[in-house]
Amino acid sequence: MNQKEYLKLIDEVIANGKYKADWSSLSGHKIPDWYYSAKLGIFIHWGIYSVPAYACEWYPRWMYNPGSREYEFHKKNFGDPKDFGYKDFIPMFKGEKFDAEKWVKLFKDAGAKYIMPVCEHHDGFAMYDSELNRWNSAKMGPMRDVAGEIRKACEDNGLVFCGSTHRAEHFFFMNMGRTIESDVNDEAYRDFYGPAYLCPELSDVAVFHTLEDVFSPAKPTEEWLEDWLVKTCELIDRCKPLILYFDTWIQNAAFKPYLKKVCAYYYNRAEEWGKEVTINYKHEAFPPTVATFDVERGALTGISPVPWQTDTAIGKKSWGYISDNEFKPSRQIICDLVDIVSKNGMLLINIGPKPDGTITDEETLVLEELGIWMSINGEGIYGTVPWKVFGEGEVNNSAGSFMDNEEKLFTSADFRFTYKNGYIYAFCMRPDSEEFVIKSLRIKGERDIVTGSVEVLGDYNIIRSERDAEGMKITLDRRPDNDKPVCFKIGMG
Repeated sequence: MNQKEYLKLIDEVIANGKYKADWSSLSGHKIPDWYYSAKLGIFIHWGIYSVPAYACEWYPRWMYNPGSREYEFHKKNFGDPKDFGYKDFIPMFKGEKFDAEKWVKLFKDAGAKYIMPVCEHHDGFAMYDSELNRWNSAKMGPMRDVAGEIRKACEDNGLVFCGSTHRAEHFFFMNMGRTIESDVNDEAYRDFYGPAYLCPELSDVAVFHTLEDVFSPAKPTEEWLEDWLVKTCELIDRCKPLILYFDTWIQNAAFKPYLKKVCAYYYNRAEEWGKEVTINYKHEAFPPTVATFDVERGALTGISPVPWQTDTAIGKKSWGYISDNEFKPSRQIICDLVDIVSKNGMLLINIGPKPDGTITDEETLVLEELGIWMSINGEGIYGTVPWKVFGEGEVNNSAGSFMDNEEKLFTSADFRFTYKNGYIYAFCMRPDSEEFVIKSLRIKGERDIVTGSVEVLGDYNIIRSERDAEGMKITLDRRPDNDKPVCFKIGMG
């Protein structure tokens, strides 16, 4: 099917479906029950950018930017961009040890319920078998339908397959190659490097990140927007993800009519599949009741009235694999998960596999330790809703994106709460004693409803539990043997 035929199909699906390409029709679309209950997913950034393994997954952009560390690294290790361009990494991206079943088993054991590979990153290389984009993993590099194999492994293991597309920014992503002699200027590769649209604003590194505004001076062309629409709908049809995640720049005003079409097409297709789906978005790309808001590498400071998501990474320096990445400890990931869920959110945690398809030892260890913790404490995470307050203590997040690399210094006075089926789950975020005081559960008089049992999840025993005007006081038989959150399960009478 060519682009013209796909555009016709998109219009037909919308015309014949329940959802139309306007916000009034799309508003009120329900978040999937499975998603709200799942709470924990795995993001996967794996692509050509893992081959140079340097700086970050934006290597393909900055390798064409004179003066950048990527440009200097590239010239020293691979040659001048006019002689060795980004496309020349593709034969080196072999994925010879990629095993979707092994990956998914690791993710399932970690406690994840949904899996989201990046189906296409900013570099324009599709990780699924595309008919419309010849630059894809099934025809080049690994010579395998990576997303398709992960989807099959998810289905075999009872997990939900999701997918992300970051293609919107590909319009300009490689444009620094226009400023130098490079293969970006070779028309033979235009369908890979994209328009590589260059304007003064997009060539100025200092102001580049201000261009995510709705009324950015860098506006995609109608030709590009139609191409983006068609390729996104092809991803929907080929991969059938139950969450479709978008990265930035789709909030640009020029995308709005096309976003409505993508959304209507996707929701109508899901009706045909008989599946519950949603879209993840950032900034103000969608109205809040159309899709699910996502905060990149950040969180909220209080309980949201609607479900939301954080996407973040175990790696601190890059989403994709780089040789000198630094990694968060499992304790930090677990504390982030508890904090996010207490505020009505879900956590999508990222790993960046090596070019051969293996997952780093550091990320594997974090996932294994996360799985051990979830096997004990998961009942206080899965299927829960917020309690009347998200927590207590002095430590909280700073609002906004890119705020979570440094570990929050929780103490034994910091708690987070969730609720399910008549029980409050109270997580002490950094236990350092066998004695605990939960101030939010102090005795409040005749209207007190916290009158039920008190339990602790894990291999501990409660030797004393009492409540007074100061709080609920709990004493365990011993100090917890690690510094990860401890969960108390408290009945409401």
